[in-house]
Amino acid sequence: MNINKEYIESLLIKNTRLDNRKFKEYRKITIETDVSPKSALGSARVKIGDTEVIAGIKMDVGEPYPDTPDEGAMIVNAELLPLASPKFEGGPPGVNAIELSRIVDRAIRESKAIDTKKLCIKKGEKVWIVFIDIYPINDSGNLFDAAYLAAIAALKNTKMVKYDAKTEKIVYEKTNKSLPLLNLPIECTIVKINDAFLVDPNYEEEEAMDARLTVAVLEDDSICAMQKGGDQPLSIEEVLKMIDLAIEKAKDIRKKL
Repeated sequence: MNINKEYIESLLIKNTRLDNRKFKEYRKITIETDVSPKSALGSARVKIGDTEVIAGIKMDVGEPYPDTPDEGAMIVNAELLPLASPKFEGGPPGVNAIELSRIVDRAIRESKAIDTKKLCIKKGEKVWIVFIDIYPINDSGNLFDAAYLAAIAALKNTKMVKYDAKTEKIVYEKTNKSLPLLNLPIECTIVKINDAFLVDPNYEEEEAMDARLTVAVLEDDSICAMQKGGDQPLSIEEVLKMIDLAIEKAKDIRKKL
């Protein structure tokens, strides 16, 4: 659908969005877990409206980083498949894929959602490494929130495997032990178009936006990460307004988990 910015702006003046949602209203959110039990230790499919993302969790054993010898590690990878959107191309990760993976990574890392100390096998030598793979299936806007929600739901769904210290090999059989999680931050994305602030932007609203802010909110309403996008700047007052909106909506989204 090719809708120009002027038309979207004319609707917003009337307090109307393209899909008749309220400014603070998310599209329908559905979360399905354990969607890939044979190929991932944890997995989830999230739909926000027509936007659909699948996330899978895998684990491996490797050496810890020198500055955190007793902590496991996490690596997030997002692959923007051409089937999800005509604007996505095959090949090495582009700018959009890197930004998507970083937004998911930052919220999980800065909130210390994973208890990385419990992923230590032998200090300074062996630790568990958690791999989060994100695959958008359809991009109808707001991939950030859908990808993050899929990642955190997949982490909750993850079951650990065992490491045999004698053979130094992983026993790829799921145990009843869940991945050690400490926090469950929620990410909310808000866009600004003229003077309007819209949560959960659809594809056309993203194309028309002046600025975007993705905010990661912890259970106590504190902020652990933010990512700004779009060509136009935001004032301090606008940022604070968007943060308040993110905190408000995070409470509703958290109930979905």
